[in-house]
Amino acid sequence: MSIFGLDPGRVRELVGRVSTAGQPGAWLLAAGAADAADIAGVSDAAETAGVSDRFARAAWSTIAEPGDGDAGRLVGALGAAEALTAVIDKWPQERIIEAVREVDAAASDALTDTVPDALLRWLPRLLSVTVVRAIEQAAHVEARLLTPGDPCWPGGLEDLGVHAPIALWCRGQIEACAATERSISLVGARASTGYGEHVAMEAAAGLVDRGFAIVSGAAYGIDGMAHRAALASRGLTIAVLAGGVDRFYPSGHDALLGRIVETGAVLSELPCGAAPTRWRFLQRNRLIAAASQATIVLEAGWRSGSLNTAGHAAALGRPLGAVPGPVTSPTSAGCHRLIRDYGAICVTNAAEMAELAGGPAGHGVAPDPHDVGEERRSADETRVRDALSQRSARSVADIANRAGMTVSSVEAVLGTLALEGAAREREKGWVIVTRR
Repeated sequence: MSIFGLDPGRVRELVGRVSTAGQPGAWLLAAGAADAADIAGVSDAAETAGVSDRFARAAWSTIAEPGDGDAGRLVGALGAAEALTAVIDKWPQERIIEAVREVDAAASDALTDTVPDALLRWLPRLLSVTVVRAIEQAAHVEARLLTPGDPCWPGGLEDLGVHAPIALWCRGQIEACAATERSISLVGARASTGYGEHVAMEAAAGLVDRGFAIVSGAAYGIDGMAHRAALASRGLTIAVLAGGVDRFYPSGHDALLGRIVETGAVLSELPCGAAPTRWRFLQRNRLIAAASQATIVLEAGWRSGSLNTAGHAAALGRPLGAVPGPVTSPTSAGCHRLIRDYGAICVTNAAEMAELAGGPAGHGVAPDPHDVGEERRSADETRVRDALSQRSARSVADIANRAGMTVSSVEAVLGTLALEGAAREREKGWVIVTRR
């Protein structure tokens, strides 16, 4: 039986190239095979199912945007392979809902109103060539595909529920992903000060000495310093990217990310070739928060993107800490805001951070994870703006495909942006307008 129009042998070969252990049969460990002898005894049907599931999850990473709850519900109820078949074969909406209802009534109820728009989002991206290209590029950079149930899958991600990643692409040491079971996320401002970087260096080194892995986003400023300090202390560090693991971002951190690959791991839920966008950075932050036992904001402005990560951590019930700074420093205003308004715990050194990771979750109200940036735009506006260009006019259909949205939703957002003067329609399509 073909999968996505591809010969089963071709699918098996592709999956084998990005298997978690780099060898055939590795995916069967998740199904309960304890060792090589057990794997040899697994039926051909079970092996085929394992291959189909992994290939389908790779495909879903190209079809759905990160955090797509509709995709999460459909895959959770039907399994990745059958969910993909339902979309490829264009099952009637009633059939999809009924198939989900047989397994999960709650998911069925949630999908009843949303599956029409979901299909309109997914169908334009439904190209087998995109999946094949992503897998081949992953194999080229020696990246591997991780799926739920794999021995090294970060268990904390399951707390994201239907918004958990369907799969992860890993470049580096697969075994390092297991270190998230004892890890702390250190995040902060890109435009960091010497004070913030010093705190990040001391914190990362001290936590590594206490047996913690460091999770962060590889951005300039605090993130980069946290990674560097962990490496300098010969500890494990994991970087979570907002684009494909084949294109390190920011490019100025190529060498740093290359060093992380040698001993740790670089992760993304986006396939190779995917570009980072503002929306994807916001979604990436939920993985940083969920993968670790606590999140510490070391330095952040009033509307820093680090507050987005803090919001996800608090929403998940993870302990949230913030490092205070000079009251006159705008780069510490976000940390003070977290402590004052959102119940983050004030921490000043690695010992207090380690204690936080082993103690109760922070109290107070979680800050809105999406209420960050210079403008408080809705999620859809952010995604449309990400898909627009200043120079190249793009059609509504092209924008919808790039944003992972329906055409009707994009048209509504473009109308709002046009009224605000933030977007303009030209003869050949739409462009974004930047204010000066």
